[in-house]
Amino acid sequence: MPLWLQGGFELFQSALLSAIVVLLPLVGVWFADGFEDRSFDSLARLGGQAWLLIHGVPLQLEILMGTTSADMERGTLSLVPLGLALLPFFLSWRAGRRLARAAYTDQLWQALLGALGVYAFVGGATAYLVQTEEVEISMVAGALIPLIPAGAGLIIGAYRAAGSWGRLIGVDAAAWVAKTSQHSRWAGSYVWSVIRAGLLAVTAAVCLAALLLAVDIALHWADIIEIYQELNTGVVGGIVLTVAQLGLLPNFVGWTLAWSSGAGFAVGTGSSISPLATTVGPLPAFPLLGALPTGELTYGMAALLLPVVAGVLAGWWFLREGENHFDEWLSIKIQTRWFTAAASTVVLGLLIGAAAGAGTAVLAWLSRGSLGIGRFVDLGPDPLWTALWIALEVAAGVVIGYAVGPWLEREPRRAATTPAEIRSKKD
Repeated sequence: MPLWLQGGFELFQSALLSAIVVLLPLVGVWFADGFEDRSFDSLARLGGQAWLLIHGVPLQLEILMGTTSADMERGTLSLVPLGLALLPFFLSWRAGRRLARAAYTDQLWQALLGALGVYAFVGGATAYLVQTEEVEISMVAGALIPLIPAGAGLIIGAYRAAGSWGRLIGVDAAAWVAKTSQHSRWAGSYVWSVIRAGLLAVTAAVCLAALLLAVDIALHWADIIEIYQELNTGVVGGIVLTVAQLGLLPNFVGWTLAWSSGAGFAVGTGSSISPLATTVGPLPAFPLLGALPTGELTYGMAALLLPVVAGVLAGWWFLREGENHFDEWLSIKIQTRWFTAAASTVVLGLLIGAAAGAGTAVLAWLSRGSLGIGRFVDLGPDPLWTALWIALEVAAGVVIGYAVGPWLEREPRRAATTPAEIRSKKD
């Protein structure tokens, strides 16, 4: 089949499979008489709205809370369950790999264009069909926003199958870099290593935050189970509730990262939860919220060391990479070595910290959101404050890691084994 048609068919499959996975829990609730409206149309519209939400499309809510128009509540539902958002991403990843293997380098754009065009059509049509009096969705947002997770998965999957960007887009990056001057190559290597070190720091900080969240859930397991028992949702309701929590688990990892940085996060308007202070109002009966840290936190300040540890790892990695060309340039310009070593290390810490802060701001923005109505229009961390705290803590860790790196890399002295080495040692 033509490449554009194959691309459209592949991503249509991805859209269909992700919709089925989202719809299955809702069908279970429907069979258990969990919905007031038992019509198939209502179930299909709710499934379409959920499908758009996991792609990041905001839903405009307009709910009548009383008997008059003055009691109308309006808001935007924008809390994206990142765990469920991985479904279209990985399905599109698979599609990208298949398309890259089916196309030549100069023809891949046809498959990608056809795939994204079909996905945009599916998103726009879904936004048009699932609107109700209570839920309004922009068709433009429904067509374009789903292209972000689907397009990212499609391109990354195609790159993984192609093995290089040169095979993917037909441009030999190595040949282009070889045409630049030596100073430009050194500067580019330095900047690229700084970015990679910043991504390493973000990855390490996220992993440490996930570990901290797992420990916190284990310590509050009895509270979580108690909320489950009080809800008394039954088997089907319990399964759906668990699926919803698994979908939000990556969001909670982002909240934990913000908490460990000291910036904290909000669970409702006017609330703030951080190692420094906790202010929170009444919470909904959501089991995982039973793991929120409350009361006096004896060892809460120790969590601030987690981003610093991530920075130490990034600084050590940068030392092993051996691309500190700014330090080399500075040592040539200024002969005072103690000053150039200290200055280049501080600049390195600030640059890697800024890169880590930028990455963390994106994660914090993705993990936050709003339930649209009531107090819970402010959920999650503030991206700017989280980025600032992480940048400073990672910068401090990078300075420490780069400074102690030579000691960590020190190898034991080898014993003389050859006759020449033995004679040299005796002399």
